[in-house]
Amino acid sequence: MNLYFLQIVIDSAKFKDSLVRAAQLGAPAPKVSLWDLLEKGGILMIPLALLLVIAIYVFTERVIYIRKASRVDENFMNIIRDHIINSNVSAARSLSKNTNNPVARIIDKGIQRIGKPIDSIEKSMENVGKLEMYKMERNLNILSLIAGIAPMFGFLGTIFGMFQLFFKLASTGEFTIQSMADGIYTKLITSAVGLIIGLLAYIAFNYLNTQIDKTANRMEAASAEFVDILQEPTR
Repeated sequence: MNLYFLQIVIDSAKFKDSLVRAAQLGAPAPKVSLWDLLEKGGILMIPLALLLVIAIYVFTERVIYIRKASRVDENFMNIIRDHIINSNVSAARSLSKNTNNPVARIIDKGIQRIGKPIDSIEKSMENVGKLEMYKMERNLNILSLIAGIAPMFGFLGTIFGMFQLFFKLASTGEFTIQSMADGIYTKLITSAVGLIIGLLAYIAFNYLNTQIDKTANRMEAASAEFVDILQEPTR
């Protein structure tokens, strides 16, 4: 009889132990905040954060400048045509000079060269167009550079972190799956952050180039239209 009750106690203990293990397996993983996760990336997170700040600043500044440069009144060239056909060059010059965008500055240079050969006018306008393109493309190489070096910084952080991890394991001689997993996932953070920053910089670089190409097309169209206007008979 005593053996029977002893067996019940043992079975109950085993059942309780199985319930505890099941609860542990089903327990949710500990939550880690984003800030704590980034802190585990190590010292190389500082240059990565600096690259991100620079990329955001350059992108914001260039977007504002390019959008301002791309604003062209749809009636601008029609008004210029009317003034030139009516031989009112001073009014056309005044309009182009007081309009602050690349198209107006190109047309203003063309108006200043009225009376000279068409080839000379086109060359002067082309030179102004190149200068305007340079202004719009300024600092874009920074985004291209960040897109290239941010992932490299991330991989460098991972390699440095793995070196520290294996050096610690070799020094202490303690090897556990938990310690390895913790060390590896924290060191992979720099790679993930570097890739994300590089991807964002690459997208920003291509977006700005697309907007610049659109503005350049408007500049070329305005230049061609101005040359056509000069070849029309005046009143």
